[in-house]
Amino acid sequence: MSDSLSASGVVNIAVLVFREGLECILVLAALTASFRGKESRYHRQIIGGVLLGVLATAITWIIAVRILNDISENVSALALQAGTGLLAIVVLLVVMNWFFHKMYWTGWISMHNRKKQELVTSSKAGNFWRPTLGMGFLGFTSFYREGFEVVLFLQSFRLRLGGKAVLGGVILGSVATAAVAILTFVIHHHLPYRRMLVVTGVMLAMVLLVMVGEEAQEMQLAGWLSTTHLPRLSEIIPGWAGLWFSVFPTVETLASQLVAGVLVFGSYFTARQLPGTAR
Repeated sequence: MSDSLSASGVVNIAVLVFREGLECILVLAALTASFRGKESRYHRQIIGGVLLGVLATAITWIIAVRILNDISENVSALALQAGTGLLAIVVLLVVMNWFFHKMYWTGWISMHNRKKQELVTSSKAGNFWRPTLGMGFLGFTSFYREGFEVVLFLQSFRLRLGGKAVLGGVILGSVATAAVAILTFVIHHHLPYRRMLVVTGVMLAMVLLVMVGEEAQEMQLAGWLSTTHLPRLSEIIPGWAGLWFSVFPTVETLASQLVAGVLVFGSYFTARQLPGTAR
């Protein structure tokens, strides 16, 4: 494995981890924004739930690694990489689907806020355990939803690049997420979250195009996809384009990337025209 390929993978992993971390922060910020006075005690329950979410994500990672290791004993390495690559692309397509995010903002966050209000009301009525456990559960789901997606996505990178590259990307993305969390919850800075989401969304779209190119090539190597070479493009496309951006002179890889780009950017521009879009 070349150092350039490993570095590219680390950056791609860091972008996804930061993106998912940013969405988790926004959900938690929406949950805790109205806590004042006596309600400030709920911060502890939510933090406890987040920590449980971290633990559950780590356990999910161990389970996913063990399952793939067991499968690898009966499946060729190329086939396994191609299969996990498809899973990672599906995860990214969901993350990058702007219609999905409209539902996310109007449904997922609103549901958390409704549950929070119900729990606060229950506490005022003298019920102690229900709001305590409920707030912890809200913190747990806020984190674990994002953590589960990241675990699924990272399996393809682990198989291709190894555990060290994945760890490096996770650390880099987590540091960036922690910086935003500190600014949000400790220093109480009002950050341009929507712009940050759009910027990281564009970065993730580039990651998606790279992954689609890689996946199409792996499927060609595994014999799952035909290979139609474009000799003229071979003379034009430099070697580093394939290394960093997975742009290869074949009809199948370029067509796959074109379709992925149309799906993501078409979804974004169409969603912008809909009333009530959160982005």
